[in-house]
Amino acid sequence: MKSIIVPVDFSKQSEAALKVAAKIASKHDAELYVLHMLELSPVIMSDTGYVSQEHIVHLIKTGEKRFVNFLDKPYLKDVKVFPVIKHYKVFSEVNEIAEKHEAGLVVMGSHGTDGLKEIFIGSNTERVVRNSDVPVLVVKGEVTNFKHERMVFASDFKKESISAILDAMNFARLLGMELKLVYINTPADAILSNKDAYRKISNTLDKAKLGLEVDIYNDYSVEKGIFNYAESVNADIIGIPTHGRKGLSHFFMGSIGEDVANHSKIPVVTFKI
Repeated sequence: MKSIIVPVDFSKQSEAALKVAAKIASKHDAELYVLHMLELSPVIMSDTGYVSQEHIVHLIKTGEKRFVNFLDKPYLKDVKVFPVIKHYKVFSEVNEIAEKHEAGLVVMGSHGTDGLKEIFIGSNTERVVRNSDVPVLVVKGEVTNFKHERMVFASDFKKESISAILDAMNFARLLGMELKLVYINTPADAILSNKDAYRKISNTLDKAKLGLEVDIYNDYSVEKGIFNYAESVNADIIGIPTHGRKGLSHFFMGSIGEDVANHSKIPVVTFKI
């Protein structure tokens, strides 16, 4: 992996993501591009804007100074860090930066909590997930003793998921991780016998000409099944596919992806279908 992008807003969540990204970059000798968006409106930046040029310069200088201080961390000293400042939020620019620097991963922090206070939906992290063409690793809270040795990738093994499966395989190989593929079998989906579930999985893998081992895990819901299976195999990361759509259908199987990203105790990485 040549480089990693980490969008930051100086919050505790973005620093937690920065720490994880630094560990990955250090282990794989990757460059770290730390992106900060100053959130200045294009109108303000124009000559006809209602804010004086002196004030705009002050805002930019203040943001740049805060950015420099934010990056003055002991865990970054052995990592090649390149700060990138954008004057306003355009989340599609993440793809431009990723393409320019051959980035293989975006790492972001998320506030994700329980119940009605969940803010992954509509958050900056979710917008990046929707727009990013490269995998996005979502880190919720401080991750102590982070390691990336084993990744679980959950899929419904429909034809449209093949590209995400291939991307997950390449990602795991790139980071030297063991990949555990799993199909979650639930009563809500008219639970299948193991024989029928394996037939469904095999049909998809045969179309992709992939000879892969897939585990079937039975549980009361897909979300619980993913978490319980990940815990049973001692996974460090959970992988899920995403359509990059708007609304509740933008993750695979309705809102399951966002539920997993909100509630997971370990980092979650998304792969666009």
